[in-house]
Amino acid sequence: MTFPELLGLLASSASALGEENDGLSDLDHGLQCAFELSQLRPSDLGLQLAGLVHDIGHRFGPDADHGVLGADRVRGLLGDRVALLVELHVPAKRYLVTTDASYRGCLSAQSTRTLTAQGGPFTADEVASFLASPHAADAVELRRADDAAKVPGRSVPPLAHWVPMLREAAGLHEVDGRHEVAGLRDAGST
Repeated sequence: MTFPELLGLLASSASALGEENDGLSDLDHGLQCAFELSQLRPSDLGLQLAGLVHDIGHRFGPDADHGVLGADRVRGLLGDRVALLVELHVPAKRYLVTTDASYRGCLSAQSTRTLTAQGGPFTADEVASFLASPHAADAVELRRADDAAKVPGRSVPPLAHWVPMLREAAGLHEVDGRHEVAGLRDAGST
């Protein structure tokens, strides 16, 4: 995925109602999630951007696979850590349902319904496998922000606020209205 494709996908998600987002558009949900994480972890841009893009996989396949599909789309542009967090936000939900007795009660009705399609609670082996990931704690934080990011009408910074940070994470710099990557122009110029 290219930077313009990612921006186009995010912008077009303003009209896409997310399956788990309780009536919010995917963009509104992602913006709320990124903002929530910016308040919790202001110095962790990767985690914030993972919050912004965590549900883009919904545009490419079924809910059960959206974490993996989204990770595959953003990995080349935003890096492995952001992609892994996007991928792990669904297993983090399953982990929390398994290990935190009060968590299921915090899920929205739609998140509770999609839990079954996503595999339901973890087995003991799945818990151990999840915890073996060096990104498990961050994925749990992303998941909790995901759950908190479903407030209709909540005022958060718009997509334009995140564009410079996305550009930075992608290693892009704008030169004369064109994108420059690692010192080489990507617009096909010589």
